[in-house]
Amino acid sequence: MSAEAADRVAAVTSSRPGTPLQTSWFEFLLDDSLLEKHLQKSNPDPAPVQLIIQFLEQASKPSVNEQNQVQPPADNRRNRTLKLLALKVAAHMKWDLEVLEKGLTIPVLNMLLNELLCVSKVPPGVKHVDLDLSTLPPTTAMAVIIYNRWAIRTIVLSSFPEKQTKPGPHQINMLNIVQQEKEMTENILTVLKEQAADSISVLEGAVRLKKDFYVHTMRTLDLLAADTAANGETESSTAGLRISADELHCQVHYDLGGIFFHQGCTDLPIYEKARDHFRQTKELLKKLDSTVHVHLDEKRLAGYWNACRALTGDCDPSDPQTTPYDQINSLIRAHNYPAVIEAFIKDNISRSLPNHFRRSVLREFLYKVQQGESGLDEVCHKLCVCNGVRDALEGEILSVRFQQLLLKPSKEVVDFILEVCTRSLEKDRPSEASRRNMANFLKTLCESLEDLSLVFVVSSHKLFMELLKEEERKVLVEQMRKRSATINLSAKPLPSFYDIPASASVNIGQLEQQLILSLEPRRIRQILIELHGLAERPFWRVNSKWEVPPDYINVILGIKDNLTKDLVYILMAKGLHCISIKDFAHARQLFSACLELVTEFSPKLRQVMLNEILLMEVRAHETMAAEGSKERPPPDLVSRVRGYLEMRIHDLPLRQVVGEECVAFMLNWRENDYLTLQVSPSLVMNNPYIKLGQLLASTCKELPGPKESRRTAKELWDVVVQICSISIQHKRNSDGRIGLIKQRESSMGILHRSKFITFIKKIREPLVLTTLISLFVRLHSIVRDDIVNEVTAEHLSIWPSSLPNIQAVDVEAVAVTVKELVSYALTLNPNNQSWLITQADIYFVTNQYSAALNLYLQAGAVCSDFFTKAVPPDIYTDQVLKRMIKCCSMLNCHTQVAVLCQFLREVDYMTAFKALQEQNRYGPAGHVTHYITHRAILNDSQYLLTLQSRRHGLILRLHLGRHHPGVSHTYPSCNNGHCWLKLLFKEYILSGVCLASLFFCSDIHHKRGETEKRQIAVSLCNPTAYTTGSCDLKSISYV
Repeated sequence: MSAEAADRVAAVTSSRPGTPLQTSWFEFLLDDSLLEKHLQKSNPDPAPVQLIIQFLEQASKPSVNEQNQVQPPADNRRNRTLKLLALKVAAHMKWDLEVLEKGLTIPVLNMLLNELLCVSKVPPGVKHVDLDLSTLPPTTAMAVIIYNRWAIRTIVLSSFPEKQTKPGPHQINMLNIVQQEKEMTENILTVLKEQAADSISVLEGAVRLKKDFYVHTMRTLDLLAADTAANGETESSTAGLRISADELHCQVHYDLGGIFFHQGCTDLPIYEKARDHFRQTKELLKKLDSTVHVHLDEKRLAGYWNACRALTGDCDPSDPQTTPYDQINSLIRAHNYPAVIEAFIKDNISRSLPNHFRRSVLREFLYKVQQGESGLDEVCHKLCVCNGVRDALEGEILSVRFQQLLLKPSKEVVDFILEVCTRSLEKDRPSEASRRNMANFLKTLCESLEDLSLVFVVSSHKLFMELLKEEERKVLVEQMRKRSATINLSAKPLPSFYDIPASASVNIGQLEQQLILSLEPRRIRQILIELHGLAERPFWRVNSKWEVPPDYINVILGIKDNLTKDLVYILMAKGLHCISIKDFAHARQLFSACLELVTEFSPKLRQVMLNEILLMEVRAHETMAAEGSKERPPPDLVSRVRGYLEMRIHDLPLRQVVGEECVAFMLNWRENDYLTLQVSPSLVMNNPYIKLGQLLASTCKELPGPKESRRTAKELWDVVVQICSISIQHKRNSDGRIGLIKQRESSMGILHRSKFITFIKKIREPLVLTTLISLFVRLHSIVRDDIVNEVTAEHLSIWPSSLPNIQAVDVEAVAVTVKELVSYALTLNPNNQSWLITQADIYFVTNQYSAALNLYLQAGAVCSDFFTKAVPPDIYTDQVLKRMIKCCSMLNCHTQVAVLCQFLREVDYMTAFKALQEQNRYGPAGHVTHYITHRAILNDSQYLLTLQSRRHGLILRLHLGRHHPGVSHTYPSCNNGHCWLKLLFKEYILSGVCLASLFFCSDIHHKRGETEKRQIAVSLCNPTAYTTGSCDLKSISYV
């Protein structure tokens, strides 16, 4: 290139505006201040949500070791910084879930919020519903609230229909990535839906807190990264962005209203809860001066509010603030149909009701007519006319229903049309557009009418004369005369409004709606015969909610006769739906009819239906048992279950759930001998639930037994360890780079952990549950490797004491599973001593001391008939007593610590002396010290109590047991601590602590005058404080 050419090229390129280069993700690692500068730009590139995706994608990239094996992401400074950068971007966006949900996929947002929980120091492995938000640091509590808000919002958003994206060019790699993303999303949604009740409970607890909240900002996250949080700045009550209580409550009420509205379709009373939450949202919105931190769609809120009021009937037509929606719904509910029609006519002028709402009202009346309600035909005609006139005024196309009405109307209908037209125009000065649209409508009306007498009624009407010019009228009349000459007067009369052959699609639509609603097999068959007479198409696709198990779909769709195929599919789908809602009566009718039908032509489908009927009967009996029935299953049902487990029919589609329910059924009714000896080996190999049931039955059968008989326990252990194992999976981007990584459940297990937990929750037999609890407690102890804080359970000795590959076990999954398992077991039997101790140990090792002490006391009360007998030493072991002592110590109940120290086999004098010397004592000393029976502890407590009584001006007397010679005793002896434990149980669980004594014995209120303290004490000594159980261990710390 010549020098001149180079100069020209340089001149051209320098004259063009240069596109700024996009900032790369790694540049933010090199410059700490770059992120904040980038986010402050008006249009940053990349956008904030893109930055979050890039940071998390890079932080979760797997590494490759020297053997070329893929390893999980390293927990190094680079990856921690990248995660922190993602959190800082979200903090810059003020944790606006509305924006984050639009820009991030569910897996990425799940990863982001889990990282927020981690940096906010939310206790790992503890269910959020078990946390007390009021005692957590503000930013920690807010992190829990944000996560659970997202959880229920995601459940609601996932229920909305989405437009399917068109598939692009066939690329195997891209399809695999999309499929992995879809599977990951479905797994997360499954977990969120299982934990929906817990998330709701957490948020309901949040709205009861009357204090401001604080959420992490970029600054507080920087403090965490710099490790300067040791001074407590990030955990203080004012660290972070302040969110007022009203702002948070407004947002949480809105989210709770959304989830309750979502659940209302299956439980109508829940709509009332949704309405109450939306009402509080509206009230708080009015109350707030600014809604900087409230991110909600006010139009959607208004829609939710109107829908809830309509569904719950919370409308008063006389209320001046009632919306037009409320007025219409109230009139319909009161059966005041003339008033509904009048409101529609008036709305043609005001046009305050949207067209979709008016059409929905008409559909509701048409549905009532189809259900057989009499006297509503005329109402439907008049509403159709009102809507037709409204469409005409707005220049819209007239609906098919209105045009059908004009095929052969009566004079009354035409008169009503003209009346509505007259009243729908503004009286004073109707707009020119309205006049022109109405004139065109009247012309169309005349052209649609075949009866000349009715045409004359329209053309002679005053409104027709006013709106149409004379020339238009003459042309229209001439057209009518010409048309009348060609009318075939011998034509058959047109059918009624609801049965018009000219529009077969209307008949098909009505029949399809009846097909969806009907549960009577004969009626379903009749409807299908009528539909097949009108059109030849697959009617099993009418309702997308009709679902048949994938195992059966090919067999059913292989039926050659289309009518039979539709009938079999629909009967089975409706029967399965009835079972899911526990309507077993209709399910029996539908399945019996389907069995009778398929018996005629398909032995394979006959066996399929017999299996489904067996599953229905098992579920029906288990439902009765869960509701309290003690009746054993009939021998015929047990025999049929055995027959299924012994079945050896080749080429028969089998659903694993049938085997699952049958195995749970046999375990619940203690058919262990049968499961261990007579189950088909092929079923054991092909159905993981049957294999699991066989191992559980064999293990329970061998309890307790010698070591050589524990082979099945070892097999069960190996199966469960594989279920709780994890594997590292990752995907590559289109450019070949390794992208987002996720630790997923290992495919080596016989089934996924979520399905395993679902199976466990179908078991009610105590021995089986105890065995499973024992297994998971041992597994939990091994993976935690914390000898001091071990959880106890029965039969721990039958399990292995170590794992060969402990890194492959998902520690958090094991912790969550053991908690869910024990919680589920206690819902079945809240008085099982072993389970209570295990649950108490779980609370203890997670530092929930109040809950732990509560359960330790409950276990003692259960096994000693409310402490009227001695607590067995295998229940209150030294370990349990030491844990109760620590619980009381952590709750600052030091006098109780001193008494409990006496119950140990070797009295712990040092701990007792130290407890009695504590100054910040929340438990009163005087009313418990007479239970001190050891001379050394007694002398120390007498000395300390004398000092305390002098300080407060009180006279407190010590009372000893009878075996202390030379000491007066007012109280009776309390051998073995029965009375003391009963007192502890009554005061801390049943009725609470005497706050009056607490008030005097603590130094918290030493600045108050004696008179003032006595007045407060009198008010606190109200007997209702005991009978209502309003005081507990936790409340002591607030006094």
